[in-house]
Amino acid sequence: MKKTNYHIYLIALACTLFAAGCSKDFLNRPPEDAIVDVNFYQTTDQILAGTAPLYNIVWFAYNDKASHGIGDGRAGILMSGSYQVDNIRMQTTDVTPEVYSSWTSFFNVVAQANQIISNLVTYTAPTVPENVKQAGIAEGRFMRGVAYSYLVQNWGAVPIIADNKVLLTDTSISRNTIASVWEFIIRDIRFAAENLPAAPMQKGRLTKWAAEGMLAKMYLTRAGISGSKNQTDLDSAAWYANDVIMNSGAALMDNYEDLFLVKNNNNSESLFALQWKYDGDWGTQNSVQAFLAYGSEITGFGDGWGGDLGASLDQLKLYRIDDKRRKGTFMFPGDHYSYIHQSVDDPNNPGKKIIQELQVPWNYVGTERYNARAWVKKYVVGRPEDNDGKVTQQHTEINTYMLRLADVYLIYAEALLGKSASTTNAQALLYFNKVRKRAGVPEKTVLTWDDIYIERRLELAMEGQAWYDLVRLYYYDPAKAISLINAQDRGTYRVAANAATNATSWTITSDVPAFYNVTQSNFLLPLPAAELTAAPNLRKPPVPYQF
Repeated sequence: MKKTNYHIYLIALACTLFAAGCSKDFLNRPPEDAIVDVNFYQTTDQILAGTAPLYNIVWFAYNDKASHGIGDGRAGILMSGSYQVDNIRMQTTDVTPEVYSSWTSFFNVVAQANQIISNLVTYTAPTVPENVKQAGIAEGRFMRGVAYSYLVQNWGAVPIIADNKVLLTDTSISRNTIASVWEFIIRDIRFAAENLPAAPMQKGRLTKWAAEGMLAKMYLTRAGISGSKNQTDLDSAAWYANDVIMNSGAALMDNYEDLFLVKNNNNSESLFALQWKYDGDWGTQNSVQAFLAYGSEITGFGDGWGGDLGASLDQLKLYRIDDKRRKGTFMFPGDHYSYIHQSVDDPNNPGKKIIQELQVPWNYVGTERYNARAWVKKYVVGRPEDNDGKVTQQHTEINTYMLRLADVYLIYAEALLGKSASTTNAQALLYFNKVRKRAGVPEKTVLTWDDIYIERRLELAMEGQAWYDLVRLYYYDPAKAISLINAQDRGTYRVAANAATNATSWTITSDVPAFYNVTQSNFLLPLPAAELTAAPNLRKPPVPYQF
């Protein structure tokens, strides 16, 4: 965190502050010559323009590859022979690319949020309504708090930076304790919950319900940092989750697959999502399809580099044949997707291609027919013709979910379970089973922690969440968290279908098992090598933050 690194961040942020703007679509660019000073924050639209980049570009380096590499790969959701193998095999080092990209992305969120908070406090004109000013500050504090939640869960003790100007004069910044970071997070997001509006000021913007839902998750995770579950934090998690459930007006989408269609961005279930624009400046688009899609025939361009990436065998074993979420998350041979098209050879015109609805191909390997990967479906949105033309290479505008209502339902159930081994609590079962009912699987009559953990893996796979469920467990039961990881088979397998098209059943067999053991020494991510070289104070023991 040396001075020059953060000076570079601030210059970059000054340049990107207006990469998104106001009007009906708050991702539209405002005038290029807008200046971040006393002349700018004169109207509500300008306040909204100033906070808009918090919804995309500062998160880009994390969303691009690190979210699924760290959030899903390390958690045992994925397997691969070549892509992100450091993360998938639990061999992440201080030079693994996703370590640096995620670290810098999170601190760019922090730096941008700090700058926006400072600008709003300093420059907002008195003619701007006070609630608009406070909502803008709340957006900054919410984003900063969420960024710090990722930092503390991945690296433990990290520096708390609440004022960018400090970084221009102080080169002795040290890490702060885990307890301090969590208190900072809670304070930021509580402020957001108290100052964000109940209805979004523009579609896709934060509300008090997004903040309360996130606060429920933060309290649930913080509950375990002392080594045992803190009942006060569990009660707070349950209270905030219940308030969102009862009063936000949010509702589950009827069909799970529909959550991941571009046309359904900012739907009734979405509480907080990153907002992308396919034709904006680099870093304002969603690029993940390029790395997840199994081939260019379903993207329409030269990307689609995910052919070697798929669900782990450990993850596939969790799905029942009737679980609708599997097809919405991972592709099996013979799966039919009417809303994604593929380019295939024209059987009547050799050398020519035709476009048809996607039937996931079933490959011959020698004389046998099977697929060696259950390819990723979630966040793969298809070709331009599937999205009103709004797809180019490495550019889509599918939102990235950071929090949705189903997550809050499961947070509520876990908070109500609390310290008990099991529960028959009616409210916990009601909302847990709402998630299962949509998935088409039988309801439960008793809940355990394992039930909730597995349900979260099934519901939220490929949304960058699974690793943080393990971190939450690790805080109060590290032995169980480590044993869960060590028992995961991340090896190769074969998926054979009962038909080449419109398949209805599949046989999955293990090929070469692979288990990658971890200990407490490698559960947290290493600090990036470049940062340790630049800021040796990061090696020092953490200190409490002075609030």
